[in-house]
Amino acid sequence: MAAGVTTHTTLLARLADRDDQTAWREFAERYGELIRGVARRHNLQAADCEDVLQEVLIGLSRLMPGFRYDPARGRFRTFLRTLVLRAIYRRFRQKGDQPPQSYDEAGADAVVEDPSLEQAWEQEWQQYHVRRAMQVIVAEFGPADRAAFDAYVVEGGDARQTADALGLSVDSVYQAKSRILRRLTQLVEEQVQEEG
Repeated sequence: MAAGVTTHTTLLARLADRDDQTAWREFAERYGELIRGVARRHNLQAADCEDVLQEVLIGLSRLMPGFRYDPARGRFRTFLRTLVLRAIYRRFRQKGDQPPQSYDEAGADAVVEDPSLEQAWEQEWQQYHVRRAMQVIVAEFGPADRAAFDAYVVEGGDARQTADALGLSVDSVYQAKSRILRRLTQLVEEQVQEEG
């Protein structure tokens, strides 16, 4: 999994070098889907989501040479959220579209204070961590366990029907659910702790 090659803090330090293309590529791999996901939640089209990602990366490239991550001063995700929401606001304005109602007359600076936008950001942030953790799950668990987990937990199927459909025992379905949920929870907690 490319996104887990470098620790979060080390990656941020490497971004201070604008010419470190490997670090920038890793950052885009790690956070690109999160940024696009937030833009999609604001009903932007795919091309606009890519533009938001590019604007965030350009903004970061300007800020990172003088940036020193200090968790005592604030969380990185708050910093990133501010950049993303401002980029989304500017994208609406550039297209001549009316930003969502939550983007009030105060403009981009007020965006970061809106509780509904904070909630949308948090939901996407959580889903981002689950998606990253699921990449590890795919590598660590066999196809039968993953199929049982998907059918029973993700799709909300019945344990007996899932077992019958997959040729497993009901106990195997419960065990797959338990093992994968436990590992998923552990992975998400590790990611959140690492990112501050």
